[in-house]
Amino acid sequence: MKHLITNRSFVLLMMSDLLQNVGIWIRNMALLYFIMEKSGNSPVAVSLLTVIQYAPIFIFSIIGGVLADRWRPKRTMLWGDILSFLSILLVLFVVMAGYWQAVFGVTLISAVVSQFSQPSSMKIIKRCLPDEQVPAATALSQTMMSLFIIAGPIVGTTIYQTFGLEASLLSLLAVFGVSAILISFIPSSIDDSTGVEASSDSSFMKELREGFSYIRTSQLIKTMLVVYVILALGSGLIQPLDIFVITERLHLDMTSVQWFTALEGFGMLIGGVIAAIIAGKLKGSVLLFSGLAFLGISTFVEVLSIWPGLTGTMRFLTGLLLAMAQTALMAVMIRQVDEKFVGRLNGLMTPVFTAMLLIGSGSTGMFMASTSIVVVYFTAGILFLLASVVSLRLPFSVEPASSMQGVAKEA
Repeated sequence: MKHLITNRSFVLLMMSDLLQNVGIWIRNMALLYFIMEKSGNSPVAVSLLTVIQYAPIFIFSIIGGVLADRWRPKRTMLWGDILSFLSILLVLFVVMAGYWQAVFGVTLISAVVSQFSQPSSMKIIKRCLPDEQVPAATALSQTMMSLFIIAGPIVGTTIYQTFGLEASLLSLLAVFGVSAILISFIPSSIDDSTGVEASSDSSFMKELREGFSYIRTSQLIKTMLVVYVILALGSGLIQPLDIFVITERLHLDMTSVQWFTALEGFGMLIGGVIAAIIAGKLKGSVLLFSGLAFLGISTFVEVLSIWPGLTGTMRFLTGLLLAMAQTALMAVMIRQVDEKFVGRLNGLMTPVFTAMLLIGSGSTGMFMASTSIVVVYFTAGILFLLASVVSLRLPFSVEPASSMQGVAKEA
């Protein structure tokens, strides 16, 4: 951990990511409440907001991944913050003029920009840290994300309820402005990597085909995609049913769901801290298999439990081990995927995961109606156990995946 704290590029990147997480929650909560108020609690308006948040993932993710591999990562993230800042400034003026529908615009622009910034952030981590420090770095990043799962909704809600939408937008201007300043202080040497940037005469479509060829011939990536697909499908099945576990199995008021979500968030927070401490001391395959296997078992226990204490304990332990598993999986991707293809891989995995999550969520209502909540949860639990078994086939090593050396040389 000491090496991470003294690494200037990594510290600046994490501070920027911290601000980005703050901004995301302020934006999400403010826009949700504002649209609910202005539309008269219209489900159409709320669903439109959801579509705007998800649609760019499918449309721009792979494009953003290819371009992130072509562009310099520091410059890409810097322009992402600048464009986010300008878009929010524009929306603030339009909203003050009385056109509240413009808030949909900030969501769309922010969601599009993030498809370019996220893979660039991964490339910076890969460039500024040696391989042995990557697990601790991803664990620290996971810990930060978990912290905002707990505190983010509270911060976003407090700012909106206390000061209103305009104050929320002004705070977003400050967040993206400071984030851009932090990114600008990352050493320019991060953008200099011999042989990594695409040549100017390399076409977009050629690089897209090379990315798919790399993925198709890499056992590591194909196995990782299978794990992601199974995990996302299982998560999608149970995600909308949390409220029914609370009300039907535990016979508690539906508002109690927030406390169980907080317990899972605390588990993820502690799991991220533990992963950061033991990174490099415990095999990534052990972390990943243990986390996914326990997720399957805890899913069985959670739906059978009629005791809030037991259910809460399962939520906490699930969050803890899942954070460690996610840390291991992310470390594998950053360490073992050829840097030339990090953006394209991220651009493919993000929409695949989101699509399977939405498929699971979309089908779980009919599935539960025709069976029972116990059957749905047991199905998800079996999928998680299957993902844990498949994860054993991941070739954990310290060497980058090299099954496409020919492609890498041509890029």
